[in-house]
Amino acid sequence: MPVLRHRNAAVVTFATVTALALCSPQAFAGYGHGDSTNGSKAQVKGDRNDENLSASVVVFDRSKNGAGESTGAVTSTSSWSPPPCYYAPKYTPEQLQKYLEPTWESESTGYEWDAKQRKRYEGGEPYTDFNKDKTGEGFWWDFYIPESQVGNPGSLDCTKDIFWVDKGDPPPADVPEAITPEMLAQLAYAEIRVPSTKVDLAPEGTTKVNLPTWAWLDAAEFKPVSVTASVPLLNITATTTAEPVSVKMDPGTGDAVTYPASGVCEISNGRIGEPYAKGKADETPPCGVKYLRSSGDGSYQLKATVTWKIHWTGTGVDGVRPLPDGAFGAEQDVVVQEIQAVNR
Repeated sequence: MPVLRHRNAAVVTFATVTALALCSPQAFAGYGHGDSTNGSKAQVKGDRNDENLSASVVVFDRSKNGAGESTGAVTSTSSWSPPPCYYAPKYTPEQLQKYLEPTWESESTGYEWDAKQRKRYEGGEPYTDFNKDKTGEGFWWDFYIPESQVGNPGSLDCTKDIFWVDKGDPPPADVPEAITPEMLAQLAYAEIRVPSTKVDLAPEGTTKVNLPTWAWLDAAEFKPVSVTASVPLLNITATTTAEPVSVKMDPGTGDAVTYPASGVCEISNGRIGEPYAKGKADETPPCGVKYLRSSGDGSYQLKATVTWKIHWTGTGVDGVRPLPDGAFGAEQDVVVQEIQAVNR
């Protein structure tokens, strides 16, 4: 989703969404000026690509992420969200020249603005000739907007002009949105994918009034997943991990009771709930639901929402740091029938 922002006007134009097809589990993140919109040139190993520096600035390794059509993105259980924009290396001196000069020549941003920019990057106020004399010694930094944050009003907060940073030096102190390992962890959070929360039921699909229905989740699918984000140009990295801790059962009607009464089934011995087995008909399920009224000609929408505990570790960080819990849920039809009595 390319995002073009003219810095002399508070205007953001969202261009046509472009499908990004990458056969590797690794890819770049971020949209902003120049070639950062070209996903096909992302460097899957994170090596420097002077032809398209911005396309490989943030690299994701999704090889330990949830996979398959039934996976989905976790949503924070609080109001927290990943950073709506950030600054990171985007251009070499030649790339910045190739990006800016056509804009100036077309005067698409206005003569007055173009003249100011020429002085800033070319005329010595404060940079001269796009810093070509420092080629290989640093990069031009600019803003990026993560794909998950396109359209977020906060993405308009990164309004600082493109600036130069020497290799090994920190970005200017007045740029709080400059990329850090913690921000990488937050960007990786948005890439986490977890399995669908359709639960196994016994009886399956159709149950009876006042009959305890056992519920459980496939332990083989519900295991920790992680995504690693890195900026190879800066030698910083962060890995965000999500671990399932519980499932919340919502029967879809007030005419039901849950097991346990809270409706929250904690993970135990690596699994959530317990599969029904022959001979347990008179037992209370550790995780499940009992419907008190028939669903009639329809069905109830049973919703199971798994809570995932999320944490991260990264460059320069001792131990594990927490991130807000995430959740992902799904609904499924449950038909509840009256028990038929036989009169003799």
